[in-house]
Amino acid sequence: MARRKALILVEGHPRCTGMLYVQAAQRLGVHPIVLSANPARYDYIAAEDIESIRVDTGNLDALIRECSQLRATYDIAGITSDIESVYATVGKLCRYFDLPGPNAASIERCCNKFTQRQLLAAAGVPIPAYRLATNVTDVESAAAEIGLPVILKPAVGAGSRGVRLCRNAGELAEHAAYLLDGKHIWRSSPRILVEEFAQGPYYGADIMGDEVIGIYAGEFGPPPHFVIREMTHPAPLKDDEHERIVDVSLSCLQALGLGWGPTNVELRWTNRGPVVIEVNPRLPGTPTPQIIQLAYGVDLITGHIKLAIGDEWDLRKTHSQTAAARILVSDRDGTINSIAGESRAAAVSGVAEVKFYVEPKTAIIRKGDSGDWIGHVIVASSSPARTKVILQRAVDLIGWSITPLPILGE
Repeated sequence: MARRKALILVEGHPRCTGMLYVQAAQRLGVHPIVLSANPARYDYIAAEDIESIRVDTGNLDALIRECSQLRATYDIAGITSDIESVYATVGKLCRYFDLPGPNAASIERCCNKFTQRQLLAAAGVPIPAYRLATNVTDVESAAAEIGLPVILKPAVGAGSRGVRLCRNAGELAEHAAYLLDGKHIWRSSPRILVEEFAQGPYYGADIMGDEVIGIYAGEFGPPPHFVIREMTHPAPLKDDEHERIVDVSLSCLQALGLGWGPTNVELRWTNRGPVVIEVNPRLPGTPTPQIIQLAYGVDLITGHIKLAIGDEWDLRKTHSQTAAARILVSDRDGTINSIAGESRAAAVSGVAEVKFYVEPKTAIIRKGDSGDWIGHVIVASSSPARTKVILQRAVDLIGWSITPLPILGE
């Protein structure tokens, strides 16, 4: 009797993408099993009765033991993840069990932003000027060489955590101290990237394998942080601009040894054309997969799973729309009292999804990164202008109230 096929998901994005991977696996007839250091952090595991196993996902040997034990019951069809911090480990697991997967060494090199920039620069890929710093003196020297304003960011990290624009000496000293004085949580020894602020419109290329599926335009919230607030697929680009971004993005794959599975390339269009800000060797989280499916009819998550289990995938575009998402972010810290207007916004023609990640009585403490997101609205229509109108109409129907946090000493 044939054994049940299983897909091992190592961790997963707790907001939305993790559940999308589970649902896609189920549609493909593959049993999803989540391996996590803390399965309780994923609400959908209990809500949907998803099989999960508690294991130290930072320990390769522990993961090998768990997967070996699962092979006694299941036919493990594939192993994957949508989380950057464990994706190199996933590659090592796939290699151990002789399954399709990413190149672990390439993922590790790419996840170190300093190493990534060295490889891109050596390949002639346009990138901002940069220096590596491990102390305040290094930071100040690097900023003086590059010239203010500069961006300070951890050499390893994701979600814009610890990333800040420093426009003057005061901001530079303040953020360097924040990163080096124990307030920022480091996954490795403190290493700071000091980077030229490449100014111009922001774009992202979403890639699967060696094919650019689409290019989006993005908008950030107010500086000095880089919290994405809006995304639109496809970006309003001229043909030659689109071609240049595609060429630069594909050159990143060659420079970094990528090209298996999903990749996201972030760029700025500067006075010297497209400049690569960052290459992410993974599928971007919500709302990117939903926007791409609405815009082009391409299901990146299903495609990623099919690749992981050795099935044929289909990335052909089946339609063309303009899809956009607005990220909902509180303008203050406090406790959310109520959320209103979700159902009215969802009922607007063209709205695909309205979702909040928080519930009333949730405390909001903003840190200037993707953890500040409290929800999103996703829309699509046949034209850019109409999509923009629909998105604003839906967002205007949504509201929430917040009670400020008490001030210490009062």
